[in-house]
Amino acid sequence: MKAVFVELPAFERHRSIYLDAAAFLALQNLLMKHPEAGDPIQDAGGLRRLRFADARRGKGKRGGLRVIYYWWVPGLQFWLFTVYDKDEMADLTRQQRKALKTMIKAELEARRNV
Repeated sequence: MKAVFVELPAFERHRSIYLDAAAFLALQNLLMKHPEAGDPIQDAGGLRRLRFADARRGKGKRGGLRVIYYWWVPGLQFWLFTVYDKDEMADLTRQQRKALKTMIKAELEARRNV
C-alpha cells in the first residue's frame, strides 16, 4: 500500500524531539502495515492514539510515546496530529479532543466539496 503522511504543525514541532529518522521510518512502516493500529480516542472524531516505543529512553510501548493520528481512508493519508511522551501527558483533555474533532470535521467537509 502507498499512503501519504501529513505532518500537522504540532507533530512537526515535536517529531525531532522524540523521533530520530529511523524511529520515524519505523512508525511509518507500522502504520502502513496496520493503519488502525492505535486505539480509537473516545469523542475525538476518529482520532487514534498509538503507543510507540521510545528508543532514546529505552522505554517500550507501554511507557513510551503516544502518537495521535487520523487515518483518512479515501485519500490514503495519515494525518499526524502530535507525538508526546507518556510521562508528560497521560491523555488528551476534553477540550483538546473537542478541538481536534472540529478540525477533522472541517477538513473532511472541505475535501468532500473539492
